[in-house]
Amino acid sequence: MYSSMSDCLIKTIRSEGYFGMYRGAAVNLTLVTPEKAIKLAANDFFRHQLSKDGQKLTLPKEMLAGCGAGTCQVIVTTPMEMLKIQLQDAGRIAAQKKILAAQAQLSAQVGAATPVEAPAAPRPTATQLTRDLLRSRGIAGLYKGLGATLLRDVPFSVVYFPLFANLDQLGRPASQEKAPFYVSFLAGCVAGSTAAVAVNPCDVVKTRLQSLQRGVHEDTYSGFLDCARKIWQHEGPSAFLKGAYCRALVIAPLFGIAQVVYFLGIAESLLGLLQDPQA
Repeated sequence: MYSSMSDCLIKTIRSEGYFGMYRGAAVNLTLVTPEKAIKLAANDFFRHQLSKDGQKLTLPKEMLAGCGAGTCQVIVTTPMEMLKIQLQDAGRIAAQKKILAAQAQLSAQVGAATPVEAPAAPRPTATQLTRDLLRSRGIAGLYKGLGATLLRDVPFSVVYFPLFANLDQLGRPASQEKAPFYVSFLAGCVAGSTAAVAVNPCDVVKTRLQSLQRGVHEDTYSGFLDCARKIWQHEGPSAFLKGAYCRALVIAPLFGIAQVVYFLGIAESLLGLLQDPQA
């Protein structure tokens, strides 16, 4: 349906209005804070556990700490992504149904039949989706695509946290001081956008697996490998980079701001997880 980010923007505003761009925002606002809190606090916790000797962490240990953080965050990330995708997909599916209804009406007019306009289906809410998923599939319904989410978020954290730590270290005026806030912000932006682009293929597969509603002529998938194979066969390797630019634009300021807030000490004082916070 969409040839580019600008094409998607224009078509979404035309079919759903300006506020259609904010579908799924309530789910994000509710769950993104605990998700980022778990991610950042878990990384610091694992770094603290791996550096009890007081020495600087090696790169493999930094990557291991990031792996642990990525694994912990999927407790919140998977249901958040699941609900967000269904809410955002509702507009796309509704637009396809509207096009099909218009085509059917045109065919009926050509055939001299009385056109009947199908009533528009009501848009689901996050509460309704959660209730329906729990009723039909149980708690496992909210965790559909868990494996794909792990395959995206664990490599993301493995790339992001070591890269951020080393970029942040470069901006510190002395070895025992914290970097200025703007250095942490820029380090978070660069590390976040780099990690987002690196794991974008896994994000594409995860999104397809978590889409419960299918449009016309859209494939169904039995698992991660089946989804990846069909995308490669039908759309080519470039399909795995769809949305990479948009993700980088979103993730960069998100993690830049999150790291500034976290490194100001607000999160550590609230969570109280580390008795001896590292500089």
